[in-house]
Amino acid sequence: MSTPLSTLNAPGRKFPLEHTRNIGIAAHIDAGKTTTTERILFYTGVVHKMGEVHDGTATTDWMEQERERGITITAAAISAGWKTKEGHFANIDHRINIIDTPGHVDFTAEVERSLRVLDGAVAVFCAVAGVQPQSETVWRQMNKYGVPRVAFVNKMDRTGADFFGAVDDIREKLKGNAHPLFIPIGQGEEFKGMIDLIKNVAYVYDETDPKGMKFNTVDIPENQKAEAKQWRTKLVEALADFDDVLAAKYLDGQEVSIDEMRTGIRKATLSLNFIGVIPGSAFKNKGVQMLLDCVVDFLPSPVDMRPQKAFTDDGDKEIAIGPDDKAKVTGLCFKLWSDPHVGQLVFYRVYRGQLKKGEILYNPRTRKDERISRIVLLRAMDREEIDVAYSGDICAIIGPKDIATGDTLTAEDDLILEKTTFAEPVISMSIEPNSKGDQERLSIGLQRLAQEDPTFRVTSNPETGQTLISGMGELHLEIIVDRLKREFKVEAKSGKPQISYRETIQGASEGVGKFIRQSGGRGQYGHVEIKLEPNPVAGREPGAKGEEVINEIVGGTIPKEFIKPSTEGILEASQNGTIAGYPVINFKARIVFGSFHEVDSNEMAFKMAGIFAFKEAMKDAKPILLEPIMKVEVVTPEEYQGDIMGDLNRRRGQIQGMDSKGGLCNIEARVPLAEMFGYSTDVRSLSKGRASYSMEPANYEQVPAQILKQVVETSSRAPART
Repeated sequence: MSTPLSTLNAPGRKFPLEHTRNIGIAAHIDAGKTTTTERILFYTGVVHKMGEVHDGTATTDWMEQERERGITITAAAISAGWKTKEGHFANIDHRINIIDTPGHVDFTAEVERSLRVLDGAVAVFCAVAGVQPQSETVWRQMNKYGVPRVAFVNKMDRTGADFFGAVDDIREKLKGNAHPLFIPIGQGEEFKGMIDLIKNVAYVYDETDPKGMKFNTVDIPENQKAEAKQWRTKLVEALADFDDVLAAKYLDGQEVSIDEMRTGIRKATLSLNFIGVIPGSAFKNKGVQMLLDCVVDFLPSPVDMRPQKAFTDDGDKEIAIGPDDKAKVTGLCFKLWSDPHVGQLVFYRVYRGQLKKGEILYNPRTRKDERISRIVLLRAMDREEIDVAYSGDICAIIGPKDIATGDTLTAEDDLILEKTTFAEPVISMSIEPNSKGDQERLSIGLQRLAQEDPTFRVTSNPETGQTLISGMGELHLEIIVDRLKREFKVEAKSGKPQISYRETIQGASEGVGKFIRQSGGRGQYGHVEIKLEPNPVAGREPGAKGEEVINEIVGGTIPKEFIKPSTEGILEASQNGTIAGYPVINFKARIVFGSFHEVDSNEMAFKMAGIFAFKEAMKDAKPILLEPIMKVEVVTPEEYQGDIMGDLNRRRGQIQGMDSKGGLCNIEARVPLAEMFGYSTDVRSLSKGRASYSMEPANYEQVPAQILKQVVETSSRAPART
């Protein structure tokens, strides 16, 4: 039985929309995402030799820094094909576009922008550790973009593996309605296969085949028949909430067929309220084929997804964009990459229409046309040139010159797709070239890297003339400096990392701004009065936008055309607070009064008046300094628990929780970022190299009085602004 193909498909396309899957593989660092991707590439025939992360041969970890460090830094895109043997999609090839995303929180923007353009995801969890901190971050991002997902509980071969514990973890920590689709036969060293709850059969891997290609389909082992029946009943019960046919059969006590189970699982998964869970061991080549079958059977095709939001150029009208090969082409540039051989690669998701080589598309942001000179399908660093990409495809285009992450390229002149939002940087440092020859290369390199990475910022300090680079963490900036050296041949000195503090207000105040210049002939006149108050509703997460300017002018005391420059002036002034010159967050400014001169008033005068009004209001608004607080999770053998907790307390940390599992203690704390520099070395020293930790931004909190003076003095000597 095969799925009927819709009329949305163009006659020439090789893979119909219904048989296209755009998926991301995402999880906590070291859960096995890249190894899982490698096995998918092997079983789908993209590679003929399995690469390994630990020896630097993983296909998707192609950057030198990734291979040296054994981590994924940049999201790599791969196109693969898969053929299922039976079920809804009998004997039909499917294209699976896979993006392997980083696990380290410093590169969370890679995950964010990947999930923005994907239709489904595989969330990978470690069978020993269960749900880890970055797993929670990725899960929140998937929820934000409404991405249906399946869960792959990896590392079932490891000592201490607990499949059902991981399922419980997903339910409790992530509030996911998780249900096993397969259950393991054995765990740890005894893991040798799995029971398929849909087909009621068991798969036992042939231990003589280390590549995992051979497995035998057998009856469920006697000692697990009762367990399998119990879990299958629970699965059917869960699916009955999503499928009326299946619910009726279940209530009547009738047997549910394989096809009915599959239909129920697919409906439930697409509803976003059901997570199917598959056990496996990517490293030992077990369970990956079953995972691929689940990707094809249960994750959505582009036609299953809700339409994308788009807006007319002036923002007045919202339009729904759905996949259709016959419509005018529209798509999103979600990632830029500088390739040493072809120049700039632009990763592009085609949301509708056909993208053809040589086509000219319009960029609403720049209001310029861009020519598409080449289109390529990606296999990490390998390319396959194509003449046309269809709705639902993910490809790379070569040719556009003036492009940025989040740009829309379209054949319709006034259409803009909804943009991705990214977290603000939390750490900065200065960078200086070693010689004049390095200066130009540094400038070019920083410009390129800032284009590629929306969480990397480059600013110049007007007081010191220093170039400041800002990012999401020490590792992020370390990789940036390393890339400047390797890719752009820049020798540069970097300063000590500086914290990106913020300022906010605790009280309400008023401010009057007047800008009056009279110098013979036409003068300048602007007058703005504002009321300033705290705006805590917007949240305090790093990157949360809590800055609002509201126009409350009545009677035309300030003409409409001068409201925008007044607003711009207020927001510009908010970039430099009154305590130490850091950006001000979480405030509401209401423009309540003003005046104008029919001849002398202009936009510049009102912008300056807005700046003066904000600065005056800040003086009486009880300003305070905020510092970024990090969510830190340390996993340590129990014998080092006391030393680790004592060290976190010395760093002004607050212990939030602690639990033990399998001889390991999991400590969760909130610690100021200012106290976490060099922590990786200290935690290794305290635990003789046996503890590991992860860290991600949590919120902002007021800087204690004893620290405030030190921060202000440091800022006045060498300000670091973002």
